[in-house]
Amino acid sequence: MYQDKTLTCKDCGQDFIFSASEQEFYASKGFENEPGRCPACRSARKQQRGVASTGQRTRQMFDAVCSQCGASTQVPFRPTGEKPVYCRDCFQARKQA
Repeated sequence: MYQDKTLTCKDCGQDFIFSASEQEFYASKGFENEPGRCPACRSARKQQRGVASTGQRTRQMFDAVCSQCGASTQVPFRPTGEKPVYCRDCFQARKQA
């Protein structure tokens, strides 16, 4: 069974609790290492790397016009004009076909 542990943050040097439930979560995900940073420093580091609080990367979006229906859309890559660009609906329809 897991027990709360006190760890020291490698960025700020403050002690923080690595709770039993966090340890269980880490084990369920297959993470072998304990966190090296406190929650505040982890959060700050994620923001610096462009990761939202949901854990997903915040992507830069680019304006484009759908090659199929002509609708204005945004895509997570810079369109070069070499390949067609599709809006979400047209992309999904092509993917299913």
